[in-house]
Formats: sequence, C-alpha cells, structure tokens
Amino acid sequence: MSEMFDLTGKVAIVTGGNGGIGRAIAVGMAQHGADIVVAARNEQKTAAVVKEIEALGRRCLGVRCDVLEQDDIINTVEMAVRELGSLNILVNNSGIGQGGEPTQTVTLETWHRVIDTNLTSAFLFSQAAHPMMVKAGGGKIINIGSDYSLIGAAGNAPYSASKAGLLNLTKTMALDWGADNIQVNLLVPSWTHTDMSAPVWENKERTAYIIDEIPAGRIGEPEDLAGAAVFLASPASDFVSGTFISVDGGLKAGDKGWSDHPTGIV
Repeated sequence: MSEMFDLTGKVAIVTGGNGGIGRAIAVGMAQHGADIVVAARNEQKTAAVVKEIEALGRRCLGVRCDVLEQDDIINTVEMAVRELGSLNILVNNSGIGQGGEPTQTVTLETWHRVIDTNLTSAFLFSQAAHPMMVKAGGGKIINIGSDYSLIGAAGNAPYSASKAGLLNLTKTMALDWGADNIQVNLLVPSWTHTDMSAPVWENKERTAYIIDEIPAGRIGEPEDLAGAAVFLASPASDFVSGTFISVDGGLKAGDKGWSDHPTGIV
C-alpha cells in the first residue's frame, strides 16, 4: 500500500457507519489500516459492521449514539480516545431526508429534526473532536453533503438548508482550524443506492430519467464514496481543506441535453 494513502495507526469515528455510505466509508478506511468507531443507533446493524471490520484485522468499536443527544456525542469521542488511544479522523455522515413538502407547510418540528440531525450534529461532533485532534497533532474532518449542498431543492427546504449549511460550516472550520493542522472537507455524493433513496427507485420513469442525466450511465453505489473518503482522510490530502469533492458520475459536469443537437443550436 502506498504510504500516501496509508491510514495505519489512525482512529476514525464514522457516524451512521452501520449502513449505506457510512458503512462503505468505514470499511474502506479499515482496508487502508484505520481502526474504526461505528457510531449509530441501531445496535444490531452496528454489530454486523463491527464484525466485518474486525475480520479485516482492524480494531473496531460499536457505540450506540443518537446524534441529537450532545451527551452521546461527547461520550463517543471520549470512548474513541480511551479505548483506541486517539482520534484522527471524523466522518460526519449521519443524516435524514425529509420527503417532498412545500416550504409553506413544513412544521417547526420537521425543520428542527432535519437541521439538528444533518447540520447541528456535525457541528457538535466536530467541536468535541477538535481538542482530541489538536492533542494528536492534527486530524481530518469529512462532512457528507449532497447535491443540495450546491443547489436548491424544491419541496425540501429543511434538507437543502441543512446540506448547504454543512458546506459553509466545512469552510469555516477549515479557516478556524487550519493552524491546528486539521483539514476539513465536504464529500458530495449524488444519486446513490441507499435506504434513504430507496423510495425514489420505485418510480421507474424517474429512475430512468436520473440515469439518463448521469454521464456514467448508472446510479452510484455506497462503495463509490470510499475512495474519495480515504483520500480526504489520508496524508495525500494534507494540503486540501475547505473545499468539496463531488462523487456523481459526472452529473454536475454540465448539460447532457446539448448532445441531442449536433449543431450545438437548440
């Protein structure tokens, strides 16, 4: 393994690391040498991922953590350091969707639930991790965004606001903590097969439209995010901070529709 991407001796917390994108990132980092803390609510799913990572020869802790509870967040960070010796990498992956609903009917309860899960938890986890990373001589924070970190989403005000806020939180933490040798970046997946997106794929017409818009010609898989996450967690990205990486099969490269007009004139 190239030293540039070697995570041996590093300890990573992955929130929501027991399924989907979080699990793929946790396993990918373990394959590159990191010891992992899987922080999530579903203990049965967490136990399965812990077993999977331990089979790779890495240490792995499963911690029951509700990211809406600050005490759980602090406990997770402290346990990582106490049981595994340090904290070098934090992946703020926990998130929930909202479902289509026009802005005028969104309840305050829904707003707070989505914002607090997707944005506030990343702030609190990063804040708790900061002194541990300073003590370790530096660290990496990877926030998991969305296409809606970059564009609006009709019918999804809380979700798009939370993901857009995560982008500027990423930039601000990169500014505040650069002198501490902590790099903070945003990983931006696009359409990906996960439990959260599963209802979308029930609509075959919608699915065909999405696939047609993606130059790669397919929906993303959680494992597609692992390589970019390993890069952002590794020494290879030591001079990369305050930015984002899209993993989208080329979706945001431009408008594929122009290819239907050979002259370039619509």
